[in-house]
Amino acid sequence: MRAPLFALLLLAVPALAASPAPQDTRTWHRLVGILQYLEADYPMAVESKSEFELAEQRSFAAEAVEALKEIGPAGAGFVPRMLAIKARVDRAEEPEAVSHDCGRLAEELVLAGGLTRSPRQPPSLERGAQVFAASCTACHGADGSGKVPIAETMEPRPANFLDGEVMGGLMPYKAFNTTSFGVTGTAMAAFPTLSDEDRWSVAFYLFTLRQPGCDHKPPRVTLEELATSTDADLVAKYGEKELACLRRTIPDVDEERSLLIARGGVEDALRLAAEGNATAARQALLDAYLMGLEPVEAKLRMRGPTVVDELEKAFLRTRVAFEQGSPRAADEGKVLLSMLDKARRSSGGTPDFLAVLGMTLLILLREGFEATVVVAALLAALKKMGTPDHARVVHVGWVSALLVGAVAFLFGRHLLAGANQELMEGVVALVAVAMLLYAALWLNARANIRVFMGELRQKMQGALGRGSMASLFIVSFSAVLRESFETAVFLQGLAVDSVSGVAWGSVAGVLLMLGFVFLINRVGYVLPMKTLFSASTVLLVATAVVLLGKGLHALQEVGMMPLAPIGKGSFSVEFLGVYADVVSLVPQLVLTLVSLAYVGLHRMGWWPGSGSRTAAQAR
Repeated sequence: MRAPLFALLLLAVPALAASPAPQDTRTWHRLVGILQYLEADYPMAVESKSEFELAEQRSFAAEAVEALKEIGPAGAGFVPRMLAIKARVDRAEEPEAVSHDCGRLAEELVLAGGLTRSPRQPPSLERGAQVFAASCTACHGADGSGKVPIAETMEPRPANFLDGEVMGGLMPYKAFNTTSFGVTGTAMAAFPTLSDEDRWSVAFYLFTLRQPGCDHKPPRVTLEELATSTDADLVAKYGEKELACLRRTIPDVDEERSLLIARGGVEDALRLAAEGNATAARQALLDAYLMGLEPVEAKLRMRGPTVVDELEKAFLRTRVAFEQGSPRAADEGKVLLSMLDKARRSSGGTPDFLAVLGMTLLILLREGFEATVVVAALLAALKKMGTPDHARVVHVGWVSALLVGAVAFLFGRHLLAGANQELMEGVVALVAVAMLLYAALWLNARANIRVFMGELRQKMQGALGRGSMASLFIVSFSAVLRESFETAVFLQGLAVDSVSGVAWGSVAGVLLMLGFVFLINRVGYVLPMKTLFSASTVLLVATAVVLLGKGLHALQEVGMMPLAPIGKGSFSVEFLGVYADVVSLVPQLVLTLVSLAYVGLHRMGWWPGSGSRTAAQAR
């Protein structure tokens, strides 16, 4: 019953090319593997009272202490705890407590070492069967039962992979570690010539040997969950009838695959930084964010509202540490790796129709609120001024932006992913800022001209001019375009889970936003002109301040602008475009102060040209 220790036996294996992992990472994995052996086998060794087995456990504990010392400063803090475990193992005491402490220490070492406990890509059960047939059947048998003549000469005997009790304490990650490092003092040796992909494939294949065929689609799970779960864990969570299909069906989850891209990029960045190539390290980290996290942001937000925010802040902290050459860069990178793994573990499960509908509605309301405020304010003001021709220009602007967003939804995901999406959002946001300020100043100027209304009604084209009509179109178009692009990418990701949920959520969101526009339009119609124009001016300037922050932040995310976080850079209010960074926050403050100063001077008649308007108003 020693499956965690003796998963496979080294025989003649095909010479397969493999790129060995960096030595420090291998040592971390080996250490975790030793602790897993102790966690599973130490209680059984104490119960058996076999001096041979107890001596074996003592050797494992001693090896774990040496491995921690080999790691160096990063493992020094764990040495006292390992020594305490070793002392109890040496005395053959407290089996359950030692098992618990070994499991807990293994989890902390995974975090500290930035280790991944699942494959970087879906393993192949077919390839696993080939490796098993070529390397394992002589000792474990073709069926995995271990009933072969050579097994009689081995102590301990090779594992029986058909035995439920044996498999009850085994998980693919443990089997992977066993094939990677072997087991000291036994016939089980390491497989250094096998690639990581082959070792993961055979590790997953072992769990299919005692399972019947699969006759239905299993629940949606992640590779991370399958790799770190025993059969008993899966049965407890999903039921006995799902076990065979879970073990015989390799999942391929979009979010997990994308997060693995992000993880690989972070690992590359850490390696490049350790080699002294800071420029390449920063670029690798930036690519990890844009190509790994950004494409699945919508899905991750649906499964955990805070997951994306925490990951974005972790990426920010790591980028800043890299750019500043901080000695904490490696530590920040390892924390980021552990957070990506945590996100991967939560990326399984298929959202139902109502969940997708609700998320779609939330995205439309969140992304469309700013644009809706701008369009509604313009329409209300133009209606009060009696300029239906110009109101039509505003309608053409926002409808055109929505059509562009629809095209992006249907055809443009690969063009609007990662850096392309962020760059487009940043540029459009800054253009929208300029146009919103123009519109705000235009409205503010007319709030003090009573006679303007009569002239406008008599000569609409002359009062506004063709240039103003074009500007109104650009204001409406640019205000909606940025949100339209971002919404298109988000909804495309959600449509993978439920097309109908996205469709009905979109319909509900559009109706709510149109209702909001209608309400402001009606309320604005009965408000006094000066009050309406003043309120519209405030809304446009406030929206410009928000978009300024978001636009600059988007350009920071694609590396076109530097990072200058305030403090730890953890405070942010994304909805308001407020980020704890000097590059975005200072321009927002300047714009706010300048706008307030302009309005104040204009009202007091101290702004050039305002005196004549004040006099006209008095008349």
